[in-house]
Order: sequence, then C-alpha cells, then structure tokens
Amino acid sequence: MKPSPFPPHPFFRFASAAFLGAGLLGGTLLVPAADPTPAAVATPPASTTPTATAAPAANVTNTAIVPVPRPGRWVTMHNGFVDLAKEGNIDVLFLGDSITDYWRDDGATSAHRGKPVWDKYYGSMKAANFGISADRTQHVLWRLQNGEGQRFKPKVVVLMIGTNNTGLEKPPLPPVPRNTVPEAIAGVTAVVQELRKDFPDAKILLLGIFPRGDKGDLERGQVAQINLAIMKLNDQKHVFYLDIGDKFLQPDGSISPDVMKDKLHPTTKGYEIWAAAMQQPLAELLKN
Repeated sequence: MKPSPFPPHPFFRFASAAFLGAGLLGGTLLVPAADPTPAAVATPPASTTPTATAAPAANVTNTAIVPVPRPGRWVTMHNGFVDLAKEGNIDVLFLGDSITDYWRDDGATSAHRGKPVWDKYYGSMKAANFGISADRTQHVLWRLQNGEGQRFKPKVVVLMIGTNNTGLEKPPLPPVPRNTVPEAIAGVTAVVQELRKDFPDAKILLLGIFPRGDKGDLERGQVAQINLAIMKLNDQKHVFYLDIGDKFLQPDGSISPDVMKDKLHPTTKGYEIWAAAMQQPLAELLKN
C-alpha cells in the first residue's frame, strides 16, 4: 500500500490496517432488493470505497439507505442547492442536517447563531452550506443523487450526518425507533460511498456525530456506537475521520447550555469550538 500523501496529524484518528480488519475491507452494504422509491444507492468498487462493518439484518428494509425526498420548504432548499451546484465555484462543501444548516443562522429567532462564526472562518473561502434541518441519511442520499452531487468539483466535503437516525419517532408518529444503530451506520456508509462516486477527486472530512442530550440518554449512547463504527471508514487517502465531540463536553460528560442550549444544536460559542477545532485539519486537506 502506497503511503498516504496526507501528513500525519494529531487531530485525525487514522485507523491502522490491523484495526480495520478483514471485516471492513471485505464488507458490503446491504441495499433492499426491491425499492419503489428513487433508485437505490450505487456502490462504487470496493477498492476505492471503504465500508463499515455493521449492516442491517437480512431481508429487512433499512430506511437509512433508501433515498427519499421530503416535502415543503425542504424542496425549495434542495432546488437552491442544485442551482449553486450548477454554478460551480465551490471548494469546500458542508453537508448535513440542522447542525450544519444553522451555520447560516444569524440568531434573529434562535440561539443557534452560527453565521458570525461562518463569516469569520469561511467567508473568504469558496464554501457552500448544503445542510437541511431534520435530514437523515436517506434524505442526503436523495439530494446528492438528484442534483446536489453533480456539476461541480469540491476539494473537500465536510460531512456530519446520522444524529436524526437515532432515537424514537416523535408525535404524531408512534414512538418507534427511527433506525437501529447498525442501520444508521449503514446509512452514513452509503452517504460516504455516494460522495466518493459523485466527487472522486474530493477529500471527505467525515466528522464524528456530536454528542447530544444527557449521559445515559438513548441517543447519546447510539451516537457513540455509530462513531466507533464510522471511524473505520477512514482510509487515509479519500476519507479522513475527525472526532471533536469531547470539546463540547464538561469534565463530568454534561453539555453546557452556553455551548448547546438544547443539548443538540451548537450556540455561537459551540460553532466557534467547532470551527477552531477543524481549522487546521481543514487547511491541511485543502493544501494536499
């Protein structure tokens, strides 16, 4: 194996070949055999796309890997992102859910004021924010396959997705699990595979999902398990895993309200923590 052109850096958690093991290198992503919704996720050759070890149970449709759109404002945002994609001129693409979406929030109606931090760190870059609140892996897959993954060539894609695949559905839906942990892992894997197919020359900065809620909460534990699996997607060449979750936690494991007021979405201080922790790793990826 050729040595990685990317120099070692303490911010990145590179997994060794021994740690990845044969299960990762030879694993596959299970996709439903029959899918009445938009086309199933295309899987690039195993030689170019790493695959996480966990997968959904056989003969069970994993919603996390079946691309689907959402209605309402979501469509308007998606169409706007497609227009930006057609224009090109994007070096750094941020992709994800509300935690990414709120980088554009000026704080006029919420505490999630990420825009001042975005302007400070990324205002001079050719950076685009393709985050949409409440998205799950299946929604990001659909977006990429329907215009957001075509017609431009970002140098780096900053991806964080999967927190909305954890926990239970909220009313008016019955309180059933959104996805199991293995299903969510497969969903994140599918998004990474889609990005590798859409942007073969880009480097993917795969972020560990940020901690949420309180110690002992269902979602907190699920996020930790997902992160342990998706860190193995790092191949030191195209995918670079970065986990900065500890920076949002107090010594006792709690989340301070001045960092995440609702214990999920960063405040301005939280976005500053994120941007500062990612500044040097992102700069190094852009250099290489």
